[in-house]
Amino acid sequence: MGDFDAIDSLLAAVGPEAALPTPEVRRELREQARLSKAQVARALGVSPSTVAGWEGTRDPSGEIRTRYAYLLDGLAAKFQAEALAEPEPVPEPEKADAGVAPEPGQDGSGEGDDVESLAVPEPCVLCGRPAGSRVAGFAQHLDPADCRAVTPAVSQAVTQAVPRAVTRTVPRPVTAPTPKAAAAPARRAFQAPSGPVDLIGEAVRAALAENEGDVDAATAALLKRAIPDAMRLLDETRKGARYDIVAHPWIPDILRKQTSRGADQIWEARPKWTRRQLPPGTHEVTALDINGAYLSALKTHLPLGQLEHSAGLAHDRRRAGVHLITPPAWEHEDVLPNPIGRRDEPGPLWVTEPTLRLLLRLSGPKHGLCERPVVHESYTSGATENLLEKFRVALKDARDAAIAAGDEVTLEYVKAMYSKFVSTMGESNYNRELYRPDWMHIIRSQAFANLWMKALKAHDEGLTVVRAMGTDELHVIGDWRRVFAEGRGVTEVKVKDAYAADAGTGEEE
Repeated sequence: MGDFDAIDSLLAAVGPEAALPTPEVRRELREQARLSKAQVARALGVSPSTVAGWEGTRDPSGEIRTRYAYLLDGLAAKFQAEALAEPEPVPEPEKADAGVAPEPGQDGSGEGDDVESLAVPEPCVLCGRPAGSRVAGFAQHLDPADCRAVTPAVSQAVTQAVPRAVTRTVPRPVTAPTPKAAAAPARRAFQAPSGPVDLIGEAVRAALAENEGDVDAATAALLKRAIPDAMRLLDETRKGARYDIVAHPWIPDILRKQTSRGADQIWEARPKWTRRQLPPGTHEVTALDINGAYLSALKTHLPLGQLEHSAGLAHDRRRAGVHLITPPAWEHEDVLPNPIGRRDEPGPLWVTEPTLRLLLRLSGPKHGLCERPVVHESYTSGATENLLEKFRVALKDARDAAIAAGDEVTLEYVKAMYSKFVSTMGESNYNRELYRPDWMHIIRSQAFANLWMKALKAHDEGLTVVRAMGTDELHVIGDWRRVFAEGRGVTEVKVKDAYAADAGTGEEE
C-alpha cells in the first residue's frame, strides 16, 4: 500500500457515520418484517443481545453500523413502496351522454368545487386520522400514502435518517364512501384469539418429513434444536408485548459462579425431605408425579430490567429479584418440610423472590406457621408475573394437544424446549441469546415453592405427607384422589409408584 493509500484509508475511516433511525423505529421495522433478534444477529454477525441493545439504549459503530443501516434502509424502502403503491382507480359514474365533460374535481387533478382545504383537520373517513382536505363532502387524505396503516414515526424517521429517491405519484382523490361503509370492522364474536405462528407444529412436521417418518430420528433431531427453537418461540410470543426483555443485563457478583465448576451464592430452597416417623401400623404410600413442574413455574414474578441494590427497605410486591434474609425458625419438620429446604448452616442466605414470598405468606395470619423473615438487602427490578405467559401458554397448548393425540414426538420436543430453556439461561454455552441467571433461579425456586404448597394442601386435607423431593415428587398416605385431580395435564398429578411402609424412623436421602 502506498503512502497516499494509507492516508485515504484513514480518511475513509473518519468519514461520517451512517445515519440510523431511533431505537423504537429500528425495533418496529424488524417486527413489521417478522424477523427475530436472532435472525438479524446472524445476518450481521453479532449476538441477539447486541441487537436488543441497539433497539434500546446503544448504537453500533464502524462497519457494523453501516451494515445495520443498510438493513434498516432496505426494510424501510420495502414498506414505503407498499405504502406508496397507487390504489386501483375507482370507476367513474356512467354518463348518459359520452360527450359530457367530467364534473369538477373528477379529472384527476385533485382540484375542483368538491375538494376543499380544512382550516382545522378532521378525522379521515377512511382511516380515522386527521386529514386537511374534504372531498365530496367527506374529510379524507388526498395522498393514499397518508391514509395507509403505516406508522408515521417510522416513515418520517427513516426518511430523515436514510434518504432515498422515491418517485411519488399524486393519485386522484377517492370518492368517499358513506361513513357507515367506512367504519372500522366490528369485533367478531366467537372467533378464536389470534396467537403466535404454529412454530412447534411446523418444526415437528418438518422433522418427520426430513427423516421419512422415522419417529426416533425425528425426536432426536428436535431435541438437538430445542434451545434455539424455544428462543424463536419466545421472540414470536413477545411481539407487541408491553414489556421489553433485557437479555444480557449487568449481574451482581452473588449471581456469578465462584469457580468454573462451582455455584453462585443463590439458595433455591430445593425440597429434599422425608418424614422422620410414620404413625403406627403398615401404610400404603403413593408417590405422586407433578406434571409439567417447570412449565407451570414459568408463571412467576420476574424482574424486567437490570437488578438494583437496596438495603433496609420493606419488601415491595411490585418488584422481584434476590434477597439476603435471615429465615425464620421452622417448628413443623415432623409433618412438613422446611420451606427453605434442607440447610445445614445457620445464618443469613440469599434466596429468590418465590422463596421470600412463600415465607411471607406462611408467616401471615392465614397460616401463621412461622415468623416473618428478616430482609437485610436485595437486588431487584420492576417485575411482572406475566412476562413469559404467552410463551408458557403456547407450550402448554402444544403439550395438551400432543397428549390428546398420542403424539409422543411433540410431547418430548415441548418438554425439552421448556426444561432446556430454564436450565440454559444462566451461565451456559448452549444459549447465548439469553443470560439471566436470576430468572433461572427464580423459575426453579417457583417450581419448588409450587411443590411445597401441594404438600401443605395435602396436609391440610388430612393426608399424611411422607416425602417431598425436587420439583415433582410428593409421597402421601391416604385418599389423595379427593385432593388432587389425576391425569397428565399441568394441573393434575399421576401415580409414579405405590409401596407399603411400616411405622418407624425414616431416613432422609
